[in-house]
Amino acid sequence: MIERPHQHDEGRYLAPSTAHRALTGGPIAVAPTRGEAFVAAVRAGGGDVQPLDENTKGLVWLSETRSDELSDILQQHPGIEWLQLPWAGVDAFSSILNGLAGTNEQDRPVVTSAKGAYSEPVAEHALALLLATLRELPQKARAARWKDERTGLSLFGNRVLLVGAGGVARAFMDLLAPFHCEVTVVRRDPSQHMEGAAKTVGQDGWRELLPEIDAVVLAAAHTDSTRAMWAAPEFDALPQHAVFVNIARGPLVDTPALVSALKSGNIAGAGLDVTDPEPLPDGHPLFDIPECVITSHAADTPAMTRPLLAARVTHNTKAFLSGSPLRGVVSVEEGY
Repeated sequence: MIERPHQHDEGRYLAPSTAHRALTGGPIAVAPTRGEAFVAAVRAGGGDVQPLDENTKGLVWLSETRSDELSDILQQHPGIEWLQLPWAGVDAFSSILNGLAGTNEQDRPVVTSAKGAYSEPVAEHALALLLATLRELPQKARAARWKDERTGLSLFGNRVLLVGAGGVARAFMDLLAPFHCEVTVVRRDPSQHMEGAAKTVGQDGWRELLPEIDAVVLAAAHTDSTRAMWAAPEFDALPQHAVFVNIARGPLVDTPALVSALKSGNIAGAGLDVTDPEPLPDGHPLFDIPECVITSHAADTPAMTRPLLAARVTHNTKAFLSGSPLRGVVSVEEGY
């Protein structure tokens, strides 16, 4: 595949910089594999790329599956001041974050993720899933025959519940603007109104709105407070024409409840980029439901994310060496 220069602007959807402790800078290691694109990204930021040793001050970690190895490295190299993780979601590293949360802030690395860097491609995918479910593209594609009846719904003017208020949610709001939807945003602090939303509600104020909602889009982080936030009562409260999209994390949804809602006709369709479990095993009931489209966590493919993560690494390398604020700082206490 030919990679083209990316056209994304991560700065458009970044949250305000989170304060963190002062960093002294120093040699940076790229591990557990030596991704040449990211070695080049560190060097583009003025960084000195060196093998991992007692002098390492920064670590760019490129694997989401080798968290145990990363945990050992952090214990063996307490001098690491900055840790860059590869994805926007950090739930794969929850045990590491929990461990760091119990230590003194001055004695632990500042952890950054790619949050905000992948907002545009993920938001684009959310819109694609939303339009596909409303227009009944999954079942029409599977039918492979001409239908006598013309069915499907338009997105224009719909009442959309958007759960989450991070970079993906803000990018999605921009993409949704031409459809003149009435958007309600669910976020932890409802006093921070999101531009373009009709209303902003907190974690306790959204369920009463469900009977009037046409479409739900999940774009929130996976934390203890969001785990299984969508279960049978929430699906039952939606009108039967409503559609459901998840581009966040699978564990936000009670999967058996989603299967039941789709099979019973309690909701009209679902577009899922993420599932619980993930990967979804062969033969899972969701694969057999015509109203459900599953895209196998492809909202941000490597071809999309590689240049975006490289840009984040270059920016954070410059910040690390100059004492400026890092982008995408993770709260180890809150887990995102």
